[in-house]
Amino acid sequence: MPGTNLTREEARTRAKLLTVDSYEIDLDLSGAQGGGTSRSSEAESGGGTYRSVTTVRFDVAASGTESFIDLIAPAVHEVTLNGDALDPAEVFADSRIALPGLLEGRNVLRVVADCAYTNTGEGLHRFVDPVDDQAYLYTQFEVPDARRVFANFEQPDLKATFQFTVRAPEGWTVISNSPTPEPGAVTDNVWVFEPTPRISTYITALIAGPYHSVHSVYEKDGQTVPLGIYCRPSLAEFLDADAIFDVTRQGFDWFQEKFDYAYPFKKYDQLFVPEFNAGAMENAGAVTFRDQYVFRSKVTDASYEARAATILHELAHMWFGDLVTMEWWNDLWLNESFATYAEAACLAHAPGTRWPQSWTTFANQMKTWAYRQDQLPSTHPIMAEINDLEDVLVNFDGITYAKGASVLKQLVAYVGMDEFFRGVQAYFKRHAYGNTRLSDLLGALEETSGRDLKTWSEKWLQTAGINVLRPEIETDQEDGSGLITSFAVRQEAPALPAGAKGEAVLRPHRIAIGLYDVDEATGKLVRAEDGRIELDVDGELTAVPQLVGRRRPAVVLLNDDDLSYAKVRLDEKSLAFVTEHLGDFEWSLPRALCWASAWDMTRDGELAARDYLSLVLSGIGKESDIGVVQSLHRQVKLAVDLYADPAAREALLTRWTDATLAHLRSAEAGSDHQLAWARAFAATARAPEQLDLLEALLDGSHTVEGLAVDTELRWAFVQRLAAVGRFDENEIAAEYERDRTAAGERHAAGARAARPTEEAKAEAWASVVESDKLPNAIQEAVIAGFVQTDQRELLAPYVDRYFAAVKDVWDSRSYEMAQQVVVGLYPSVHVSADTLEKTDAWLASAEPVAALRRLISEARAGVDRALRAQAVDAAG
Repeated sequence: MPGTNLTREEARTRAKLLTVDSYEIDLDLSGAQGGGTSRSSEAESGGGTYRSVTTVRFDVAASGTESFIDLIAPAVHEVTLNGDALDPAEVFADSRIALPGLLEGRNVLRVVADCAYTNTGEGLHRFVDPVDDQAYLYTQFEVPDARRVFANFEQPDLKATFQFTVRAPEGWTVISNSPTPEPGAVTDNVWVFEPTPRISTYITALIAGPYHSVHSVYEKDGQTVPLGIYCRPSLAEFLDADAIFDVTRQGFDWFQEKFDYAYPFKKYDQLFVPEFNAGAMENAGAVTFRDQYVFRSKVTDASYEARAATILHELAHMWFGDLVTMEWWNDLWLNESFATYAEAACLAHAPGTRWPQSWTTFANQMKTWAYRQDQLPSTHPIMAEINDLEDVLVNFDGITYAKGASVLKQLVAYVGMDEFFRGVQAYFKRHAYGNTRLSDLLGALEETSGRDLKTWSEKWLQTAGINVLRPEIETDQEDGSGLITSFAVRQEAPALPAGAKGEAVLRPHRIAIGLYDVDEATGKLVRAEDGRIELDVDGELTAVPQLVGRRRPAVVLLNDDDLSYAKVRLDEKSLAFVTEHLGDFEWSLPRALCWASAWDMTRDGELAARDYLSLVLSGIGKESDIGVVQSLHRQVKLAVDLYADPAAREALLTRWTDATLAHLRSAEAGSDHQLAWARAFAATARAPEQLDLLEALLDGSHTVEGLAVDTELRWAFVQRLAAVGRFDENEIAAEYERDRTAAGERHAAGARAARPTEEAKAEAWASVVESDKLPNAIQEAVIAGFVQTDQRELLAPYVDRYFAAVKDVWDSRSYEMAQQVVVGLYPSVHVSADTLEKTDAWLASAEPVAALRRLISEARAGVDRALRAQAVDAAG
């Protein structure tokens, strides 16, 4: 993506020279319903263009200097600087408008351009709902895409006020960061918004269209904040606004108390928008969410918890990220880690919470993501070195979000929760509406905690990799039972993956050690009242004299309560007991920690895939946490598909599929577990009688008591039946006729791509790789359908075609669209030395830019890991 980058040094130079005061942005979206005012070949494939007029007022530190403003646009018509007209042909190139001869003090710039609607989820995205044929718009600007809509200084530390004026089609509503004008204040369909507070460009927003809305208020102690929820009318019947408002109010209560700073904007709208690339975006006062969070069909409680977590994550950003913003993208982790930690803490601790087990979900999902990311060759310190925009675009990863949040949880254990939030309070008050670095937060936390955090920061934030913690236990009996005579925690620092920068280090850990025994009355594994100690672990070996003289329990669990970030291994005796009794833990969190340890051992080749399958089958029936159950479903399928000996794979898949069907039939009618097992069965059904059952469930000739075969579950069945060749175009088209919606279009596209024919694969490949016309959501669905683990032979010809095409795709597409192709079509299902050799040859010859090299190196690491795991399984 040449010509659109910005380096950190360029941003620093510009920030020293400029102080931005205000933007006035006038957008003419009146032609949006028809696709725009023109169909310029230079516009993004979303269609036509719209007029964008920007007036910027900014101060300059020295006269006679020059700088530039950012803009990506098919055409620039006027550039006027301090009253002087500049020739766009001379000053506009790639993504920049040159600003020569700046004056010391106040400067005024006016830019008139045609900007492009997109269908990539970047800039101003335009979508037409097949249900009502109406167009719906929304913006997505993080990281550098406000410049696709208006001319601006696209870096987070050049904050300003933003005043939007928008001409929209008749009957539309326009929403932005400032309160939406009352209908009586809108004349000739022109919406004039009041200026925002000082914020960064990437959190400005516009959402426009005939959206459905529900309104309420948050009121407490004299404070009143208007609340709004928006979605397309075609989803209105499914919008559970009361539940969303309940979570939002819970977040307002908890965050305002913990942050001791009132919500900093004038209203809070939450907008569920179509074809959104991420989960959500923290636009100040106007948060956008992917509209799959408006559930059209029955989902498990894990989906409601995930939505609540996302709601709280974005709300936390209103303070951490929007009110106080990082100076440059190397502190992106601070934004995302804090919001990720805050979402889980609020769900766990807020009064009346529906999800007090949220730390189980955190351990089960976030930690797993972090551990995976931290073992890739691209692993990096939490505080990453971000030299330019291309660096940051690939850094929205498991380290920036999940490892960072895990380390913040460790920091809270290290300094104390009250001290942590007192430091956060001081930080907000000191830096409101400004920009900060990590040192600003650490300084505030040192003041409130009395801890010196410099060493802690160096070890945890400025180094990469994972430590391993193992217990070393001696007792007075040869079989390992009896009284403990010696107890220590051994810490290891495994070498970083090949290609990773830096060195592995030992770190200080604040952990708990839990002692678990079987309660004879209930049969559950429980922790006694005195069965938990908390301590600091530092260095290679830490003695734990507090446990000497105690009776050795059935299970010793390091990092109980999941306070630290580390791989945990069980001692031999505990592992043997847990293998037989993993499902017997009374509490969900220790179960999740043991499940996570087993999965980590499988990925590391310490536990054969077939043994992992056996472990899951022995304990999953007792697992009550539905989020854990669904994670185990995904992990077992991955383990058998990629980590199992290929010679044993079909037998293991049969064993797993038979188990999914048995659990489906035995699950409580209408329960979340029943629905989860139905989906797991649909993902792997293979025998003729199993596929017959899917067809019978679809046509209603067979039913499972309590199982509602609703719209989304129907598509799960159709997808599988298409992938095995039972369904073809006629059946897929008939299902789409039942569900002529945007979601139906996505599902149908995925099902067509999943068909096991050369023609279907060629059509799918051409639509994604050889053409750039598909919208982001459809492209994503086609890629997901194209890659089927049961179709390795059919997909084999596309390995070479991938390497022949991938660089051109990267160079010619926007980042989001290119990343989908690069990651999604990499031949991950071809676990072989040949795949590694072809990848290495491409990396050596193609001279990819750093971001592309990183993505393909990460994918290669997955194949390398799978090869090693397959060898372990074959030997087992």
